[in-house]
Amino acid sequence: MAKTAEKKKLQDYDKEFLDRLMREMLVIRRFEEKAAQMYGLKKIGGFCHLYNGQEAVAVGSCAAIDLSRDYVLTAYRDHGHAIACGMDPKAAMAELFGKETGCSRGKGGSMHLFDREKHMLGGNGIVGAQIPVATGVAFAQMYRNDGGLTLCFFGDGAIHQGAFHESLNLASVWNLPVIYIVENNHFGMGTAVKRVSAVEDFDVKAGGYNIEGRVVNGMDVIEVYEALSKAATEVREKRVPLLLDIKTYRYKGHSMSDPAKYRTKEELEAYKQQDPILLLKADMLDAGLLSDDDYQALDQEAKQIAQDAAEFAEESPEPPISSIYEDVLA
Repeated sequence: MAKTAEKKKLQDYDKEFLDRLMREMLVIRRFEEKAAQMYGLKKIGGFCHLYNGQEAVAVGSCAAIDLSRDYVLTAYRDHGHAIACGMDPKAAMAELFGKETGCSRGKGGSMHLFDREKHMLGGNGIVGAQIPVATGVAFAQMYRNDGGLTLCFFGDGAIHQGAFHESLNLASVWNLPVIYIVENNHFGMGTAVKRVSAVEDFDVKAGGYNIEGRVVNGMDVIEVYEALSKAATEVREKRVPLLLDIKTYRYKGHSMSDPAKYRTKEELEAYKQQDPILLLKADMLDAGLLSDDDYQALDQEAKQIAQDAAEFAEESPEPPISSIYEDVLA
């Protein structure tokens, strides 16, 4: 396995910035827990893919870019990315409920969170389909020479789609400002990566397209932030694409209908010992940048945000019948 870069000491960071990272990860975690509860109560229907355990990837990545000019596209496990981009959790939860106040007016659901103003250009329900779309967004940025870049997130299961290979080839040929991020949580639905892939470190795939690939520890939000900060600087200055293989782990099943019996309890528990929230908490405690009372206050705030989001979604109106054919282009 390729080595990850050595990270800076926590004392090199401003406490306000570290608090922000902690708060965002906690909000995502508590939002997902509330979403799971609401799904169990049948308030949410359809597909629902939770982000528990992977919070450091979205939070660390989005903290490293400039969302006034950069864009984010991702797959159907998109709640965390939307919140990390600044989407109101109320609008996200209302979308899960299929309500008119949702970010996609209740028409997209869990897999299609979208916020044009926040430059979050959507989750995508088709495996790998966001990769060529993100490549097109990066092409527009290159064409306009606006100094922006695109982050394209996808799972390890999507890396074997033809669209991935076609997109990386064109991104390399055209020198597009895009960072492809494999959220490598080790399972494509219920199948372990090692059972379907000739290589387990996906950074090596970049070489086939004359692109640099790197491995990042996705359970450490500071490592993710530093890796993305470095990558973003290089992409802006050199106008070249990059591929990051970010190793992470999901604590829940592939979707709410997946009991995840294909992995052992011991494996799950081992990864929970690397929980990105608890790792940052321990590091901040050791550095004297956080107290237990501080953490409890942040966590309580996150729980309240999730509760408020659920209540807002519950009280919001259903989309009117008159909107049924709106936004249909063909």
